Amino acid sequence: MNPQTELEAAAFRSLVKHLDSRKDVQNIDLMILAGFCRNCMSKWLLAAADEQSVAMNYDEAREHIYCMPYGEWKEHHQLPATEEQIKTFSAMEKAKEIVNS
Repeated sequence: MNPQTELEAAAFRSLVKHLDSRKDVQNIDLMILAGFCRNCMSKWLLAAADEQSVAMNYDEAREHIYCMPYGEWKEHHQLPATEEQIKTFSAMEKAKEIVNS
């Protein structure tokens, strides 16, 4: 692995560790504020595995990002979205659609 890749991998591991320590931060909050969430990261990891011909499925990718099986994380840490979160997220999605059209 070259130094750039090592640095990027270390930063990714730090991000996963940070998100694991902040289970109070809901995915919808991440989507609203940053435009990505833990599920997005799982999909990016899965895409990287596919590019490198590494066997991985979506559940395995999510377990890597959530640091536990997704169902367990959802049961213990995911809260229902509030009306305000849903409205904010919907407005963000509509704005994104306008920009992309």
